[in-house]
Parts: sequence; structure tokens; C-alpha cells
Amino acid sequence: MFSIKKISACFCAGVLALSLGACSSGEQTAGSDKKEKSTGYPTKAISVVAPSGAGGGWDLTARSLTKVLAETKIVEQPLTVENKPGGGGAVFMAEYATQQVENNDMLFVNSPPIIINNLKKEGNSPFGYKNTTPLAQLTKDYGAIVVKADSKFTDLKSVLEEVKKDPSKLTFAGGSAPGSMDHLISILPAYKYGVDPTKVKYVSYDGGGEAITALLGGNADVIGTDASSVKEFIKSGDVRVLAVTSTERIGGDFKDVPTAIEQGVEAEFTIWRGVFGPEKMSEEAKKYWESSLEKLVNSPEWKKEVETQGWEMEYKNSSDFTKFLEEQETQVQQLLTALGMEK
Repeated sequence: MFSIKKISACFCAGVLALSLGACSSGEQTAGSDKKEKSTGYPTKAISVVAPSGAGGGWDLTARSLTKVLAETKIVEQPLTVENKPGGGGAVFMAEYATQQVENNDMLFVNSPPIIINNLKKEGNSPFGYKNTTPLAQLTKDYGAIVVKADSKFTDLKSVLEEVKKDPSKLTFAGGSAPGSMDHLISILPAYKYGVDPTKVKYVSYDGGGEAITALLGGNADVIGTDASSVKEFIKSGDVRVLAVTSTERIGGDFKDVPTAIEQGVEAEFTIWRGVFGPEKMSEEAKKYWESSLEKLVNSPEWKKEVETQGWEMEYKNSSDFTKFLEEQETQVQQLLTALGMEK
């Protein structure tokens, strides 16, 4: 009897141990699943930053991006655009790379300045695309050399001849700091024409909108900017575009504008625009935006918006975009070195 009771007790104890073990194992599995479980990102409003004033290429890109994402319901959370001007994007980058490093709910748009500002000597930024998570390239644009509609200059060479005689006579302006994108666009034709680019008088403004205002107000003779940002001013008859930095004519509102190359000046410059997240963006958020941005570029609404803005489609996913940025970093370094502006 005793031995049977003992065996029975041992059996019960064994069953209890197995049960507890099973429960423990189940809890661990549940715990594991819990760690991997989606947070449901995004759960609140998303801010898309244009690191410049209103009216420039970054601002237009951010507003077009958020508008189409909302209209198509690709993103159902509210989307807002914030303008954070300063230093051709460098002021915002300093904040983003140090204070928003894990903020999945704040994205921003940028273009070559994120590379240029990090490489140039004057007022360079210690932060660049490596302090972000590149999500996608969306479009490409080109530089434009622009004067007022009533300017005495009617072609690119007439401007360059004047600059060659006296580089300080004309004031060039742009929406970014010296050594940044608008500056490079402004002086590149002169450099290719044999003018010392360091002698060209350049005044910087915060954003293409302010640079155009300076031009129309008589505070600048010529501006170098992105072609898409002057489209409305061409339609209104306020400006004349002397040249674009594409390899072929752009078409549309720019169909009558010759390229710099057509005019015998080998000045070519492509302006990409892309979307970035924080350096320590969660894998869930990154996958969400990769998927959402791919849906965006394939939507008819986005294709129509790109056409309306006078941009050109040029989509690269996160991986391809990152590789491209590495390649362009090398190219920009070479250009800045030739101009004596590398850090």
C-alpha cells in the first residue's frame, strides 16, 4: 500500500512538474511573440520637414508628398509639413541627427545639399546622410540659371562674358549657403567657361522662394536654383530662364529653354530629391515607409503630381538610394576639390 501511494505521489509530482514546465515554456513563447509583435506603426501624426523656407524645392516636394499620401490613403495617419530653415539645411540636420535620432514620426526631404554641406569647407555640417536612414529617391530635377523677364541678358553666354570681364559686377543669388547646391549651380557655368569661381559674387538666402524674391526686387542679377521652383514665375512672365543643367531639353514649360550644353557650356547638374528617416529608425517603421513610398510612386496620382510640378520620376528604394548616395558623395567631393571648397 505504501509503495503504491509513493508511486502515485511521484507520478502526480511528475505530472505537476511537466505541467509547470509546459506553462513556463508557453509563457516564454508568449513573451517572445510579444517582443516581435507589431506596434501598429504609425499610431500618430507624421511630420515631414522641409529644411528651408516656403516656396523652394524641398517645400514643394514635402507638400506634394504629403498631399498624395493623404489623398490616396496610403498613409491614414495625419501628415503635416514643417518648414525649418537655416544654413541651407544644416541647422535642421544638427537637430535631427542629435535630438530626433529615434523619432520614427519625423521624416524629412532633401537633395544633394545633405552631401555637399557635409563635405564643404565653409560652414560645413558634421552631419550628413550617414546620420539618417535613406528611405527612397522620388524625383530628379535640374539646375536653372534665371534672370528677371526685363533683364538685358537673353542667353547664358551674355551673362558669362560679362562675368569674365569683371566677376564682381553681377550679383548671383541662391537659396542655400556658399558652397551649397544653389551656389554650385550658379557658379558651375562660369567655372566651365574659364572664370575663377571664387571671384563670382554670390549672396545666399534661406530657400529658393527668398532668392526669387531678391531677384524680382532687384537685389540680385542672376539666380541659380532648381528648375521646378521657377515654373510658376515662367507662367506669370516674371522671369526668363537662360539655361538648364540637363543633358537634353526638359520640355513642358521649359521646352523653349536651351541647356547650358547646347550653348557650348559643359555645365551639367542633376538634382535628386528623396525622403529620409532618423538614423536609428525602427525596422518596423523602415519597412512601413519602404512599402508606402513604393506604393506612392506607382500611383497615378503621384505620376500626375510629378508632371504638374515639372519634375521627372526617378525612384530608388532604400538600398539602391543608399548606394547612389555613396557614389554621389565621391562625385561631389571631386567637384568641391576642383572649386577649392572642400573641407
